[in-house]
Amino acid sequence: MTRTRASAKKAGATFERTVADYLAAELCDDRIDRRVKNGRNDRGDIAGVRTIHGARVVIEVKNVTRTALGEWMTEAEVEAGNDDSQYPVVIHKRHGVGNPGDQWVTLTLDTFARLLAGGAEEATFE
Repeated sequence: MTRTRASAKKAGATFERTVADYLAAELCDDRIDRRVKNGRNDRGDIAGVRTIHGARVVIEVKNVTRTALGEWMTEAEVEAGNDDSQYPVVIHKRHGVGNPGDQWVTLTLDTFARLLAGGAEEATFE
């Protein structure tokens, strides 16, 4: 079966909903939801995700068959800049795996270190 643009958009929207619902339930935070698209000023696909200290986390969600981590991270970093966030993250579909908690998460080591430090806005690592 060939994937059309419409079926790809539907798969992406469905996966975004799955990710948002999973995070909202796991973090007990009903403010987490799919974000309205903002065109070139996009601020990620999921709204309301914050670190323990309240810093915004920008999440780019991907449900595609071709992996392009560099491209996706660049997109997440631009969107994090649009949202004044230090925490760009990509969540991508692990095909053949239905459990939302078993999907892949990609971020830089720098971002990971800041998150492990508690996600304080002033945390910087050179």
